[in-house]
Amino acid sequence: MLKMNHDLEGALREYMKLLDEEEYFEAHEVLEEAWHPLRLSSHPLSNLVKGLINGAITFEHIKRNRKNMPSKAQKVIASYERYKMMCTPDIEHAELFAHACAKIESLKVKHKEVFDVLVS
Repeated sequence: MLKMNHDLEGALREYMKLLDEEEYFEAHEVLEEAWHPLRLSSHPLSNLVKGLINGAITFEHIKRNRKNMPSKAQKVIASYERYKMMCTPDIEHAELFAHACAKIESLKVKHKEVFDVLVS
């Protein structure tokens, strides 16, 4: 369990660095690697991690400006929206998760034309 926690911590740090560099697909990949063992062990934070993975993919859709990008981005961000409330001060790696969620929130604001229904 300790090694898994360390892997998650490192993955969250790398995820945030990659988001800052607008390397959204790579951020998704890094966190997904840490997510697989969490998912398989039914870890209580696996859904929050999956939400952050989908958050990164959302911005990859925007970056690549794919066909039907707004609807695809809104559909994928729904996973993040569903699980972000799991980011509370009493969870493992709470500070890192809070920073990761704040980064996704700031990207939503940056791309408010896509998320006008989600950004106040």
